[in-house]
Amino acid sequence: MSKQTKFLLNEDQMPKFWYNLQADLPKPMPAVLHPGTMQPVGPDDLAPLFPMALIMQEVSLEREIEIPEPVRDVFRLWRPAPLFRAHRLEKALGTPAKIYYKYEGGSPAGSHKPNTAVPQAFYNKEAGVKRLVTETGAGQWGSSLAFAGSLYGLEVEVFQVRVSFDQKPYRRALMETYGARCVASPSNETVYGRSVLAQNPNHPGSLGIAISEAVELAVQRDDTKYALGSVLNHVLLHQTIIGQEAMMQMQMANDWPDVVVGCAGGGSNLAGIAFPFIGQGLRGGQKPRIVAVEPAACPTLTRGKYAYDFGDTGHMTPLTKMYTLGSQFTPPGFHAGGLRYHGMAPLVSHCKALGLLEAVAYDQVACFEAGVLFARNEGIVPAPESNHAIKGAIEEALRCKREGKAETILFCLSGHGHFDMTSYQKYFAGELTDEHYDETELALALANLPNVPETV
Repeated sequence: MSKQTKFLLNEDQMPKFWYNLQADLPKPMPAVLHPGTMQPVGPDDLAPLFPMALIMQEVSLEREIEIPEPVRDVFRLWRPAPLFRAHRLEKALGTPAKIYYKYEGGSPAGSHKPNTAVPQAFYNKEAGVKRLVTETGAGQWGSSLAFAGSLYGLEVEVFQVRVSFDQKPYRRALMETYGARCVASPSNETVYGRSVLAQNPNHPGSLGIAISEAVELAVQRDDTKYALGSVLNHVLLHQTIIGQEAMMQMQMANDWPDVVVGCAGGGSNLAGIAFPFIGQGLRGGQKPRIVAVEPAACPTLTRGKYAYDFGDTGHMTPLTKMYTLGSQFTPPGFHAGGLRYHGMAPLVSHCKALGLLEAVAYDQVACFEAGVLFARNEGIVPAPESNHAIKGAIEEALRCKREGKAETILFCLSGHGHFDMTSYQKYFAGELTDEHYDETELALALANLPNVPETV
């Protein structure tokens, strides 16, 4: 009898609710603070940036929040997403472990990002918004919001981190195909962008800078809002559809993960696959190990400080308590552009602080090695970000091999790498190197964290 490889759900099995981990936490998250008053922000403070429906999701403590039927109708274009058993990878590794992966690369934009882009565009459209501005690193979030904007007739402007803008021209072309406008950041289109360029005309950019530029534009017009592709609670909430589907599919496979692995940049992919499992454990169910895998060149969870910091480099956002490398820190220009963020989602950070997940960091070349091994056995060429999750899963499988344990490993393959082939070309040419951040710059950025009173 042949071994089953794919585990597929019907459209009518798609989750009808998003799962909110905040309902099950043993300790509430630290408050989000207004940088001027050091007092907790209220809905009115966020209203210039987001529609009220998303603000309410941001602060909600309800366990389940209904997914609007019009959003589920769009999701049917690619959801439910498949779960695969990686039989060939297991054989190549010679491991007794069983490896499963949830594949999010079948969406129109090729990643998990439309899971939040579509509801964000929907709620903005409902609120009468005409234009959305955002930032993007590798371009997966920017192309996802461009896709969602095209569905709802919204104008979309994207500030793409310059190093990724130059590395990934086809992502830019995809955004333009969906009707969005894409600008390299730092740019001359904002006061903050011009200030950065005045100091360094060849600045490679960062997600923190691109966020500052997008926020600056968002607050200038009443018909415009800001959209973020990771980090915020409502974004992580939207991504939990991944883990909920995976739970049903693991039951179809008569299996359950001992380890859940996700790559971690801002935190949305990791939260999407892991939060439903963490929540079940908090409610008395099984508790798999949760492993966040980040790039060694931007090791937020493994080298960062758990402290209040700005979400952007220009200090236009509220203060959140998170693992951070400092808002002034600019990561080197490695190819996993979606993981080049100085901070980690406050909710993911809170989970790390509570001991609900662990984190590891790997160098770029080793992650590409893992991605190529995966592609040659499973057939999917992964995005550079996803290579980190693959590397983490492989390391867990090799640990099982050393220990003689037949554990079950689940990871999220968050997107395909079809628009990232220049990085693979560099890898095969031996031109892809491990990038290293400046220890002095990191120390300086951490030394300049905002001074928040201990009593907060």
